[in-house]
Parts: sequence; structure tokens; C-alpha cells
Amino acid sequence: MKKEDIYSEIKNLAPQIAYFSMEIGLRVDLPTYSGGLGVLAGDTIKAAADHELPYVAVTLLYRDGYFQQHLEENGQQIEQPVKWNPSDLLIELDRITVNVEIGDRSVALRPWLYIVEGCAGGQVPVFFLDSDLPENNPEDRKLTAQLYGGDKRYRLSQEIILGIGGLNLLSALEIRKILNFHLNEGHAALLTLELLKRYRRNIEETWDPTQVWDYKRVRQHCVFTTHTPVPAGHDRFDYHLVEELLGSYMPLDVLKRFAGHDDLNLTTLALNLSRHTNAVSKCHRDVSALMFPGYTIKAVTNGVHSPSWTNQEFSQLFDRYLTGWRRDNFLLRNAMMIPADELFAAHQSAKKRLFQYIKKTTSVILDPEILTIGFARRATPYKRATLLFSNPERLRHITEHYGPLQLVLAGKAHPQDEPGKKLIRDIFNARDKLKDLIKIVYLENYDMELGKLITGGVDLWLNTPTRPLEASGTSGMKAAHNGVPNFSILDGWWIEGWIENKTGWAIGPLPSGPQVDEESNQFDANDLYEKLEKEIIPTYYHKRSTWIEIMRQAISFNASFFNTYRMLMEYCMNIYSFDPPTRTALAHRHED
Repeated sequence: MKKEDIYSEIKNLAPQIAYFSMEIGLRVDLPTYSGGLGVLAGDTIKAAADHELPYVAVTLLYRDGYFQQHLEENGQQIEQPVKWNPSDLLIELDRITVNVEIGDRSVALRPWLYIVEGCAGGQVPVFFLDSDLPENNPEDRKLTAQLYGGDKRYRLSQEIILGIGGLNLLSALEIRKILNFHLNEGHAALLTLELLKRYRRNIEETWDPTQVWDYKRVRQHCVFTTHTPVPAGHDRFDYHLVEELLGSYMPLDVLKRFAGHDDLNLTTLALNLSRHTNAVSKCHRDVSALMFPGYTIKAVTNGVHSPSWTNQEFSQLFDRYLTGWRRDNFLLRNAMMIPADELFAAHQSAKKRLFQYIKKTTSVILDPEILTIGFARRATPYKRATLLFSNPERLRHITEHYGPLQLVLAGKAHPQDEPGKKLIRDIFNARDKLKDLIKIVYLENYDMELGKLITGGVDLWLNTPTRPLEASGTSGMKAAHNGVPNFSILDGWWIEGWIENKTGWAIGPLPSGPQVDEESNQFDANDLYEKLEKEIIPTYYHKRSTWIEIMRQAISFNASFFNTYRMLMEYCMNIYSFDPPTRTALAHRHED
């Protein structure tokens, strides 16, 4: 499409949902995401395109990406810049410039466009805001360079660009009939301030100073998804810094009224100025209700975009037996009809592809006949990546007496997260101590492409977060789409997806069982080892037909539900609250 035509097409857009996210992961060579939040955003947008929902999305253009990870022999993480050229993938809308006031400066922003194509012809435009323009000073040109980089000043500046600049962009594009501004995490909450300004009444309209700021009207148009039960994950800024950067943008007493008296809390701002707030699993809803008493918080459990996370072997299998599954993910429930031998053959093919990649990148040769456990996620202490290695002698005993194991791990630590970096070094140390008996591989530079390869290529997916800090988790959902059972702490989505010995296995106490100290690893580690010894390893090596049945049930029960098709249907019915014709769009397509 010519650029001239694109400008015309944009003017014809009539989206009803504007999705704002600090990071969006659409493809591996578009490095505008760091992990789960961005990948979920990308999956949501892809599903919206598949089902022709009236979406538009806004994020930032990170010219330096997140980072490329290099691991030294001892596991020390080295961060390297990402090299990419936006013009290779995006369309620069050079006719359009919007401005935001940051401190005493006006910062110019240029949008870049990426169009997400759905499987049935639907499209969702994604706009990336870029401050690297010649009219800006050198400091401001770098404001959109790094994802989650810099200090508090840098972070608040980026959130001004996303929330206020993003709303200014939609106005400049003449996209005005938005029914729902969807704040994907609190990073975008400042757009509510811009809406407050736009809906501000004259004093003559109300004759009541308290009613000048029409917050009820703002609330009618905003919905908010909170993703983290970790207090440190909710951005807060000192009001001295806020006054310095936002200046006279809005009176301080108004900010304190909606965003908190002690400091500007973006989560509080989003909670106060959104019509609906949702957590990302039922368990997370309960945790969030305790964190934010007095607010009504709903639950919309996350899902993954099924066509994106099903590997080529299983995609072909589903095409053969579950026609139409790409648009109607509920059809995956019929995976029980797939012949066992074909299912296992597809898995073994995916496993060999993973092992070929491992051999090519690490020179380690793994055996496709050995039970292989996968663990890949952000390297940070609460994920407890070393729980499996907490008793090396017990792990050695298990492999000697019950059956051999292989381990494939991956994950990046945030550049400023020293405890997370130490976790990686500890895993490398465990690898060296156990190398005579257990092959342990830690793959570097974990991204969407590698994530898909691992979740589809291992035999068992391990997840060991500290309860209740896993808001949802989606890697296990990706594994389930490829017939890989989960072996996980009962937290986040797994409480909803877990059926013992049917879709996988639980680690640690049951929700209704005896409670243990959440800081203690011993109970969980002992249960992990017990399950490996008595259930998982014997089933894999001696009850192969039972193992394959669990694989089928993981697809049928978990993949058919924990996907973005179901997730978006819940958003449309319970969060966006469309009028009936649009509200039933997804359900109608399901009937088709």
C-alpha cells in the first residue's frame, strides 16, 4: 500500500477501543517488548485482528530495543544493544507530528505504523511514538530509546509520552470516537489527565469548583488492567518531580485527589479514573482486592494467541483433525480425537527441532528419548528458577534410581536486577556440579522465537513462583497448546487449569490444604522431588499411553480455554460492555 493511501485509510478508521501499552511484542525482529506484558499485548492485538474487533493500539518506538543477552561461561549476563532499523518493518507517518510538554520543553513526537493482519482479513493499526526528531534537543531525542531504561525522570517522561502524547496522536489522526481507552498496566494512566483537561467544565456550567473536573465522564471511557501483585511493580513518583515535569499541566490538588496524597501513584490514578478494573486471573483478582481495598476488581484470566504459539508440527495436526481451530480456539477441546501415535510423533519432531537448535548454539547433544524439563521466564528471585536445584543430591538420586532427566532453561535478568543475574550464575554452578549425570542447558537471549521453540519442544513445563506473586503466567498456556503438561505451583492461571494427573501436576500445598510459609522453599522443593519420583518419571517411562493421554488433555482442557479468543470474549462482555451488536461479535463468529 502506498503511503498516500495509508493516510486516507487512517482517516476512515472508526475504532472503538484504543489499547495503550508501554510495550507490545508482535514479532521477534520488532524489539519493542521485554517479556510477558508486551507479549500478552501483542497476542491481544493479533486476536483483535483475527476477529475484526474495532481496535487501535499505541506504544513507544524503542530504537535501542530491550537488550541482547550474552552469557559467559560462569553464567554472568552481558547486555548488548539491539541493532534494528524501524524503516525495515514500520511505516513512518512523516506528515504527522504531535507535541507534549515535559518540564519547560515541548517535545515533538512522530508516529510509526505497523498493521497487524488477522487470519480472516481483519486489521489493527499499531502506532509507535518516536521522539528521535531533529527539532528536539539531544536529551529529548533519547526519551523513547530504551524500554524500562534510565531513572525516575526518564520513566515519568516516557509515561507522559505514552499517555498524553498517545491521546494527542489519536486526535491528530482524527480518531475521536473511542468508547474504551484500555490502559494495559498503569504506565498509560496519564492519559486520564489529558481526558480530564478535555472534559473540564467552565465554572459557569456548575457553579461548584469540585465539579469542574468531570471525572465521571473520564471513567465512562477508561478501563484498566493491572498485571502485578508485587508492590514494586506499581510506578510511583515524588510530587516534586511531577511538578517539575508536568508543571502547570494540572493543579497539584487535583492530582492528589485522584493519584494519591503522598506521591503520584499511577495505579491509584488508573483505579480512580476507570469504569472497570480487571486482574489477569481469579487468584490475582483476590490478591489485588487485598492490595487495593475499596475498589471493585474483576478477573479476566489471560490467554495466548493460539496460532502464534502452536508449533508447526501441532499446527499441521490441528489443521488435519480440528478444522477451523485458528479462528475458533474452542475447537481445541476436540484434541481427544487425535490418534495417540500421531500426537506423540508430532511432539518428538518438535523436540528434535529444539535439540538441533541447542546443538547448533551450545554444542550440547541431548537425547530425544530422555524426559526433558523446560523452564523459561524472566530471571528474578520470586520466579525461583533454582528451586529444582535446592537439593542437588536428591536430584542426583532421582536420576540414578527413577529415570534420567535433561533440563532446558532460559531467561533474561533486568540489567539492574543483580539478584536476578545471580540466579543465572547459580544455575550455571548447579549445571557444572551435576554434569556427570544430568545435562543442563541454559539458552541465552530468550525471546518470542526461542520461547515458542522451548515450550513446544520439552516434555514437561516447570513453573515455581513464590505464591501469590504469579499474577497469571502465560508460558504454561503456550506449552499446553503443544501438548506439554504443566508441573507448577498453584498460583496464577494454573489454579484454574490444573487437574491433577490429567493436565499436569501441582507443586506444593493445595488451595484448600495446609498453608506454609510463602518464604520457605523446603515444602515446595520436597513436593517437587516427590512428584518427580513417584508420578512423573514413572508415567513418562513406563506408562507411555497414560502420558500421551495427559498430553491430549492438556490441549483439550487448557489450550481450548486459555487463549486470547476466550479472553477477548470476556473483555467484550464484562469490561468493554459494548452495545449488543458489537458485544456479541465474537460469539456470533463462534457460531459461524
